[in-house]
Amino acid sequence: MEFFLSVLEGYPVLVSAIILASITVVPYLIHERRKSNKVQAAISKAKKLGLWEPVTMHPKVNRDVCIGSGACVSACPEGKILGLVDNKSMTICASECVGHGACARACPVGAIELVFGTERRGVDIPQVHPNFETNVKRLYIAGELGGMGLIRNSVSQGKEAVGYIADEMKGAPYKSQGVIDILIVGAGPAGLSATLMAKKEGLNYIAIEREDEAGGAILSYPRAKVVMTSPAELPIYGKVLKKEISKEELMALWGDIAAKTRIKISTKEAMISSESKGEYFEVKTSKRTILTRYLLLTIGRRGSPRKLDVPGEKSPKVMYRLLEPERYANQKLLVVGGGDSALESAMSLASQAGNQVTLSYRGEAFSRAKAPNRARLDAMAAEGKINVLYQSNVLKFRGDKVDISHGQKVIQVEFDFAFVLAGGVAPNDFLKKAGVIVETKYGTR
Repeated sequence: MEFFLSVLEGYPVLVSAIILASITVVPYLIHERRKSNKVQAAISKAKKLGLWEPVTMHPKVNRDVCIGSGACVSACPEGKILGLVDNKSMTICASECVGHGACARACPVGAIELVFGTERRGVDIPQVHPNFETNVKRLYIAGELGGMGLIRNSVSQGKEAVGYIADEMKGAPYKSQGVIDILIVGAGPAGLSATLMAKKEGLNYIAIEREDEAGGAILSYPRAKVVMTSPAELPIYGKVLKKEISKEELMALWGDIAAKTRIKISTKEAMISSESKGEYFEVKTSKRTILTRYLLLTIGRRGSPRKLDVPGEKSPKVMYRLLEPERYANQKLLVVGGGDSALESAMSLASQAGNQVTLSYRGEAFSRAKAPNRARLDAMAAEGKINVLYQSNVLKFRGDKVDISHGQKVIQVEFDFAFVLAGGVAPNDFLKKAGVIVETKYGTR
């Protein structure tokens, strides 16, 4: 020991370096290890709650490339989707990712890509090229149907898709009697943006929407649901700066945009079929036959509501949308589903005077719902305002009662109205009939 100390006395610079390392490096390593352990604990919790497995587009990290800058963690607008473990990025609550893409853009070394599905849970996505054209010539897809459900992304895609179409038309002009330039199907965020772009580019367009007003999937939200969005810029109209807006405000904004820009959208008109005629498409709708050079689909992924396929479901007391919760008071109500719409609807109904609300969900946890909704639901359940039945399945509707399997037994729940909010069925059959290739993605782009 004395020999070791005498050696150090001869190297004062080395001694200083060792002391400096013990003061700075060691505490840093301890701090990083604590952060890493905290993230690992969060991942374990997410797995236990069923939140770790993503349900749609999400970040996939190449940890061999990741340098641990943490830029992706800071850039994520949704919060704790990503975290650092051993100074490498990992997903925590991937099920809460909305496909914003900020993490991938922020990564300085390109270690993150946005993918669909996982190795064991596939997601059906139509084949779409970077210019939004499918494998069918002149048939384009933008927005949620192509995997982009975020409002800002949908607005951007609708605008870009029509931009590509307009550029192609300039290079290869085509005119034929009775054939329009473009038919836009769907008037949600992508469809509205596409319609504005079509007018800006001077295209001969028709825009149709199967509902009685524009709005897309937003129409199915309960009243006053807050829609999370990001600033977006619409052709002709300009910027929409709000980052948080209610359903009512957003629908009013849609109407204001349509009025100020004088775009035309034919509502209550659904697309039934599409057939390529070589240089144009023959599209049959619920009102007419349209001949169009280009076809742009901006419809949602849900297509039609997912049904339970159980006896008694055709009862007028069973519905698939909840638009005005305030109309229901002093009622016994059943909500079926585990996503945000189901939770928000159940909570809205439970807030009305005298209602008895039961929420039935087949899973062990609400892995598809956002954290604030889960927290609020837990609080309302603890207060006895909502009866939550996990791992339950509706078996049969019978008059004013419904049979539900819950655990190892079958129970009966009285109800005046039931709302089945279990998502929707993607229009894959429709796409395949139109010739569009639909691929099942297992953790790929």
